[in-house]
Amino acid sequence: MVRDGKARRLALAASVVALVSSGCASGLGGDTYSRDEVRRTMTVQYGTVEAVRPVRIEGTKSPVGTVAGAAIGGIAGSGVGEGRGQAAATVLGAVVGGLAGSAVEEGVTRKPGFEFTVRLDNGQVLAVVQEAAGEDIRPGDRVRVLREGGRTRVTR
Repeated sequence: MVRDGKARRLALAASVVALVSSGCASGLGGDTYSRDEVRRTMTVQYGTVEAVRPVRIEGTKSPVGTVAGAAIGGIAGSGVGEGRGQAAATVLGAVVGGLAGSAVEEGVTRKPGFEFTVRLDNGQVLAVVQEAAGEDIRPGDRVRVLREGGRTRVTR
């Protein structure tokens, strides 16, 4: 009975880690704006896409995955052995769980993206990476390049 309770807690904790990790990612595509970007002035330049290259945007690496994984690993390890063996298993479980939780968070929040090489009308060439979302932009397309506060996006 005690082991069933631990198994249920472990499954619940794993579910929470998955939900929290997936909720940490924000959109990085050309059609997604953060709340602080709303009603802000942006510089707009026009250009032509010269190249599009698929890329991977790494996932988040916050303490959430590590801490949640360590908690789950510690709980799992505490059910192994007795006395000093149980203490060692708890510590080992927490360390391994923390490493696994961090890797899970990064993997769950990883996104596909594109690197756009754009030749602006003034002759300047830019490379902009953004999440693959919403727009189908191809070489030869005329696009707008929006800049504000160190952020740049490519959109139609």
